[in-house]
Amino acid sequence: MSVPDAGLLLSISEALETPVSTLLGETVTEPEADGLKAVSAKLEVINLQLAQRKTARKRILHWLFILLCAAIAAVFAALLTLESPYLGWDYGDPETAVLGTAVHAFEWLFVRAAPIAFACAIAGASLTRKDA
Repeated sequence: MSVPDAGLLLSISEALETPVSTLLGETVTEPEADGLKAVSAKLEVINLQLAQRKTARKRILHWLFILLCAAIAAVFAALLTLESPYLGWDYGDPETAVLGTAVHAFEWLFVRAAPIAFACAIAGASLTRKDA
């Protein structure tokens, strides 16, 4: 007795939408239909898993918003401490001019966009906090 190719059996099984065991001549017994109690128990488990996943996502988002607030505050503190050192640089050197322009552009954009991002992060942190 020859053994058929496993890949060929799988493709035939998919095309005919029948299990491979049926193609090989084995009898397949259908499992009994679950009762209403078993289905409701499975749904309860799935519901619990979805609720836990939602809670975990909410907790992660909450801490990400808090970290964003802390990062914005830290960059603001760093910019205040440095007091725009690029203002005293010699812009006659092309490399210094490019770097000074890039630092100035970052500072300019950050000072204008960070307050909006900070307010949004505070709102997000307050909306995702754990309800008592």
